[in-house]
Amino acid sequence: MAARVLLRRRAAAPFMAATLVGGALFPSVALAEAPSHDHFNKKPIYDDYETFLPPKASTTPVPSPASDTISPTSSTVLSSHPEQEEHKHHSPTPTDRLAVEIGKARLFLYRYASATEDAVNGAIDRAFNLERSFTETIASLAPPRESGEKLMPGLVYVLVASMAGSIISRNRNILLRASVPVAFGVGAGWLLIPVTMTNVSNLLWQYERKFPTIADAHLKTRQGVQDAWRFARVHVDVGKHYVDEKVSDARDIVEGWVKKGK
Repeated sequence: MAARVLLRRRAAAPFMAATLVGGALFPSVALAEAPSHDHFNKKPIYDDYETFLPPKASTTPVPSPASDTISPTSSTVLSSHPEQEEHKHHSPTPTDRLAVEIGKARLFLYRYASATEDAVNGAIDRAFNLERSFTETIASLAPPRESGEKLMPGLVYVLVASMAGSIISRNRNILLRASVPVAFGVGAGWLLIPVTMTNVSNLLWQYERKFPTIADAHLKTRQGVQDAWRFARVHVDVGKHYVDEKVSDARDIVEGWVKKGK
C-alpha cells in the first residue's frame, strides 16, 4: 500500500513539471468575459475611417412590436439615426470638393477653347470663300479665247475715250462733266470689247436682282433706251428712204433736161 502511494507521487511529479514548463513557454490569458470594444469609440485621425466603424450596439432594450412601450420620441430618434449616419458617410472631403472645382474649371476652359477654335475656323473659311468668289468673278469677266477679243488694247482705248469725254465737257456744268466721260467710256467699251461688256452687264444684273427696286428701274430705263433707239432707227430709215427718193427724182429730172438739151 505504501509502495503504491509512493509510485503515484513519483508519476505526478513529472506531470507537474511538464505543466509548469508549458505555462512558461506558451503563456495565455484567460478572460472571464468578452473583451470590451472601447477602442472603437476613439476619434480617428482620418475622416474616411468612420465608414469602417461598426455600428454601436444600443444599450436600450428593443421592445417587441406587440408591446405598447414604444414611445414617439424613441421612434423619432431611431428613425433619424440612420439618416445622420448616411449624411455622415456621404459628406465630401475637401479633396473631393477641390477635384470638383478643378473639373468645372477644365470644362469651362475646354468649352471656351472649342468656341474660339470654331470662330477662327469659320472666319478663315469665310475669307477663303470670299477670295475664291472674287477670283472666279474676275475670271468670268474675261472673254473666251475663241472670241479673239483682247483686253489690253481695248481697255486702253476705253480709257482714252473717257478722257476725251472729260476734255470735251471741261467747261460745262457738273452734270455734263460727270456723265459725258462715263457715256464715252461705256460707248467705247461696247464698240471695242463687246464680249467683256456683256459679261460685266450680266454680273451687274445678278447683283441688281437682289434689290427689286433697282432692278425694276433698270428694266424700265433699258426698255426706254431700246424704244428710243428703235424709234431713231425707224426715223433714220424713213429719212434715208425720203432722201433716196428725192435724189432719184432730182437725178431723173436732170437726166430729162440733159436728154432734151441734146
